[in-house]
Amino acid sequence: MPRGQGSGRSTKAELDGAQSPQSWALRAVWLIFVAILLFVLWNGLLVALGLGVLLVPLVMVGLTMMYWLKRLPILWERWNTWLGALIFVAAILGFLAFFQPAGMGMENSWVWWSETMQESLSNATLGGKFGEAVIGGRNLANGWHTALGVLRIVGLLVLGAALVAPHWVWQGTSNGVSKAVPAVGWAGRKARDAAGSAADRYSDNPLHERALNWLKARHIPLISNAIHPREEKEEKKKRAPKTARAPKVVAAEVPVATPGEWQLPKIEMLDETVNAELSKADIERRARLIEEALASYGVDAKVKEKNVGPAVTQFEVEPGWDIKYKEVREKDRYGNPKVRKEEVSRTRVKVERITALANDLALALAAPSIRMEAPVPGKAVVGIEVPNTSSGLVSVREVLESASFRRLNSKSPLAIALGKGTAGDMAVADLAKMPHVLVAGATGSGKTVCLDSTIVSLLMNNTPRELRFIMIDPKRVELIAFDGIPHLMTPVITEGDKAVEILKWLTLEMDGRYRRLAQLKVHNIDTYNRSNKTPKPMPYIVLIVDELADLMMSRADEIEPQLCRLAQMGRAVGIHCVVATQRPSVDVITGLIKANFPTRISFAVASLVDSRTILDTIGAEKLLGRGDMLYLSAELSKPKRLQGCFASQQELERVTRFWSDQARAQPIEVLAYTGEQAVKDPLLEQAKQLAKDHKQVSASYLQRQLRIGSARAEELLRQLQEAESQASQAAKPQEPEQPQST
Repeated sequence: MPRGQGSGRSTKAELDGAQSPQSWALRAVWLIFVAILLFVLWNGLLVALGLGVLLVPLVMVGLTMMYWLKRLPILWERWNTWLGALIFVAAILGFLAFFQPAGMGMENSWVWWSETMQESLSNATLGGKFGEAVIGGRNLANGWHTALGVLRIVGLLVLGAALVAPHWVWQGTSNGVSKAVPAVGWAGRKARDAAGSAADRYSDNPLHERALNWLKARHIPLISNAIHPREEKEEKKKRAPKTARAPKVVAAEVPVATPGEWQLPKIEMLDETVNAELSKADIERRARLIEEALASYGVDAKVKEKNVGPAVTQFEVEPGWDIKYKEVREKDRYGNPKVRKEEVSRTRVKVERITALANDLALALAAPSIRMEAPVPGKAVVGIEVPNTSSGLVSVREVLESASFRRLNSKSPLAIALGKGTAGDMAVADLAKMPHVLVAGATGSGKTVCLDSTIVSLLMNNTPRELRFIMIDPKRVELIAFDGIPHLMTPVITEGDKAVEILKWLTLEMDGRYRRLAQLKVHNIDTYNRSNKTPKPMPYIVLIVDELADLMMSRADEIEPQLCRLAQMGRAVGIHCVVATQRPSVDVITGLIKANFPTRISFAVASLVDSRTILDTIGAEKLLGRGDMLYLSAELSKPKRLQGCFASQQELERVTRFWSDQARAQPIEVLAYTGEQAVKDPLLEQAKQLAKDHKQVSASYLQRQLRIGSARAEELLRQLQEAESQASQAAKPQEPEQPQST
């Protein structure tokens, strides 16, 4: 039985049953039966246990009271305590076995009121037959026999003390021996250090960790705690209440790195999570209200499981049965008519009957809105997600320290933290497998915070040699906090014209990477970086666009084809796109963009239409905001509800300052584009030749002659016009300066 259930917390029905007259009568009968049993067996117990027979009524009464109060599981939890007490009692009875009642002057005492007992004790000892067995028989004439009995008693006392307080016994013994013999103390210190390193080595084993947690939950003392005081101090620090820690000075944390070597930031730079405590009574009350509300509408259902998340609680409701009866009229043996019901059919309750009552359940629970997942993938239940009375935050550090993120990060360098699910499970993803992400949500729903947590996840585990960023922020205030980190290939772009240029340059970079892959005859960037023929590894490039709607409004004819081409072909060469928008309409998120962005994240949106645009299904309009999101990927058949990670402004400043301070002493390879690289097109020379051969060229003429698209033809025409104007200005003679008159 889990601790806390049934031990000190009884339900109302159990308390009423415990105070009923029938219960008191059963207890009285039991006490009378115990008293009669002790009276009948008293003579035999007195001979067997001696004075220890006085403990038998106390033990019987104690066990009876523990059974009535439902405290018997404590015997299993504290097995070492009562076992050590029994060994102490055995040692005391062994000591009393050296004495007889006649020798103690107790033969005429009022205790020995029965002649039968006096006859029984004539050949017995104060410790009884059990005490004599402990010391190996009573033979006081033999000195060696007596000494052996004393040694047995001392051994039992040491064993009992070791069970009750193992740490004190071991520490006192080891200190005494080490002081007496210095060589033994030196060997003990070596053994403790070796055992401590072994414990650190095996601490990552999930089975070992699970066994330790099981033993600690039951308060079973471990020999390792007695041997290694260092581990006990670490456990006390972990059990200490966590308080909000002040941010550390980042300048002191920056290691002095040698040129050419990058140091990753420590996890202590990020803040810890302060979890909100939820009332179990409130959760049980809501589960009961759901069952009562469904039953009032004629729907048979039962809440089977309650998954408590940081912002919502998912109640797993199992549909019941629709049973149809028919009336059968019969006559009894006296000829009187009677009617009985006979079951005709039994069918499961339809899921539609439960989902149709969403608004009624929200009214019964007094919730702003609820969301239903029918059915829950992999389970034969319907999930009803109800907002919590107090919502908590999910920090980036909590997800980065989880076992699921560590496993994913060991396989892929582009592991990112998404948040926490409704059941409290950590949600992580691999950006290399996504391979591109489309984020949408209304203003203030948590869209920008999601981008910040994604960038922080990548910065915590990747150096500038492994990963580079290109950030486009038309709003000028969201991504500007990352300006200055060495991972940026160019400063944060805030102008639409520069955004078009960087997308064109990134497209040319993608083509160049494909040519390098073709030269080595490899398929993707991972194989290229592992090849021995590679001159230098190729870093990943992550494109971050904070507001796509603003770019599409001004330069849609140039932004959309470049973005779609990057999404179609960028995965193999390590180019990934993370695009966000607060207006998920069809003119911003076109069908071509949606087809190339299989992974989508939707925060709270305004209407059903926006939810269908981003997720192709409804549900995002019922989200709570403040990080509450629906995550859809190619691996999921339905959107999964998550509470997104939260990265505070102080965390962003600490991580950014760490990389900026380190970048001052590191030689950074320049991979950023220049203006000439951004505007130069491989077909520019051919276009110039066509302009020389013909007095007048147009965009349609270039499109036909060079077999390119209209957007690229217009861009080439613009470049030809700029080159002609620059040439005319260079050929124009400058007028001599006129001398000034005095």
